[in-house]
Amino acid sequence: GEYVLALKGNHPTLEEEVALYFADELTRDRETESEKNVDTGHGRIEVRECWASGSIDWLPAKQEWKLLRSISAVRSKRIIGERESEEVRHFISSLPPTAEALGQAVRAHWGIENSLHWVLDMAFREDECRKHKDNSAENFAVLRHLTLNLLKREKSCKRSIAGKRLLAGWDERYMEKVLFGP
Repeated sequence: GEYVLALKGNHPTLEEEVALYFADELTRDRETESEKNVDTGHGRIEVRECWASGSIDWLPAKQEWKLLRSISAVRSKRIIGERESEEVRHFISSLPPTAEALGQAVRAHWGIENSLHWVLDMAFREDECRKHKDNSAENFAVLRHLTLNLLKREKSCKRSIAGKRLLAGWDERYMEKVLFGP
């Protein structure tokens, strides 16, 4: 029942207010908690910093979010060779204002998101899809997710998702097993 929601273009005013709070926080000392993690591997260095605050009484949109307890900012810096990139994202959450917990929740979400995207791209070639008319892109995305879930649920065949997908296209009995179960 807890939530950690990214603020993007979906709530521009709220995102701006939280961004201003943490932009100010970086130069002044307020009641925030922070944590910094450094990961190395695969030829890159990733530095993630998370700031969390439970001081949200000033936030005008506070009443719109049930159980809102904290806001946070996560700065991700990636260094690959001579190239360096940096991104700052802002979040609202029902979790307590603990930088460690909020940072882990954000990191776990991106791990799941990246893993899902990779499977959809490798098994379904999602990035190559050129369907753009009306709602076709969204409709096909729903069908790909549904298919992926059905293929993951089917355990009798020890193949990759792409392999199971091909087998279902070749063998009607296997396709029925995927669709309806054993």
